[in-house]
Amino acid sequence: MAAKSPSQAPHGPPENQSSDLPEVLVLKPPPLLNIYGDDFSKKFRLLKASDSPLPIDQFLATHARSVRAMLCSGSGPRINAEILRLVPSLELIVTTSAGLNHIDLAECRRLGIPVANAGDVFSEDVADMAVGLLIDVLRKVSAADRYVRQGLWAAKGDYPLGSKLGGKRIGIVGLGRIGSQVAKRLEAFGCSISYNSRKRKEFVSYPFYANVRELAANSNALIICCGLTEQTRHMINREVLLALGKEGVIVNIGRGAIIHEKEMVQCLAVGEIGSAGLDVFENEPNVPKELFALDNVVMGPHVAVFTPESFQALRDIVIENLEAFFSNKPLLSPAMDE
Repeated sequence: MAAKSPSQAPHGPPENQSSDLPEVLVLKPPPLLNIYGDDFSKKFRLLKASDSPLPIDQFLATHARSVRAMLCSGSGPRINAEILRLVPSLELIVTTSAGLNHIDLAECRRLGIPVANAGDVFSEDVADMAVGLLIDVLRKVSAADRYVRQGLWAAKGDYPLGSKLGGKRIGIVGLGRIGSQVAKRLEAFGCSISYNSRKRKEFVSYPFYANVRELAANSNALIICCGLTEQTRHMINREVLLALGKEGVIVNIGRGAIIHEKEMVQCLAVGEIGSAGLDVFENEPNVPKELFALDNVVMGPHVAVFTPESFQALRDIVIENLEAFFSNKPLLSPAMDE
């Protein structure tokens, strides 16, 4: 499939971008473009709606009627049926995220628009963060650091003991690309792995639990690695947390809304679960203030995916997906069936 001729477009090319380059629509520039924007501008003509004073519907009607590819991210506008209706020529969506909850996949399937995501680019870094949060919570690393910095070691004596990671029963919710990497790492620590997923994975020997509450009841820690869908929203609720128990640990590197945040905060505050390691929240960047005072909670600002190495790999796979599309070749990381 050849890119449409630029002569069909009713507008001039953005500054420093050749009109001979294939067009890519960007509603809101992903963070990736802040670092590698020049690399993209050398290969594609980026139609940035955020640079225009026009409302999004007018911009799309005026400038994007013939565009065939869109670049988006989880931090941008939701790609819903209304947006897709305004871009009738669209033939590909490439997202810089691994998660797909910001894209109306059902509508994309109906329209025959393929979606490509970050593939395996983030899997190892996110798995590292999950294990790091778990170790931090169990061994009380961040809390002990604050204890030392506040001069309390000298004033009050030794800090309370943390807990060993080895031998823990770990329940992984979502044994996909990231969940599998988490399991691999924790096996090396001597942990026992069980999991919940949409279906049993025939290629692993870990015990499978179709019911997430039963997984929690048989685990010392739950690590949330699944994507956010209507089925997984608030899946980790009070019932599941109570099954995890007073010594239980919850780690979330998936999406904030997979956990019923209000119920989790209540359980943590009254000691109905032991501790939490959280890199994602339900209403980012707003975090429940009740968590700030809890020493048994370790938090990150949704940074599990972000390392210089992962950004470089992400740049490569996004560019390669777009180049494959415009060259009529198979996508490197098709995500529609995940």
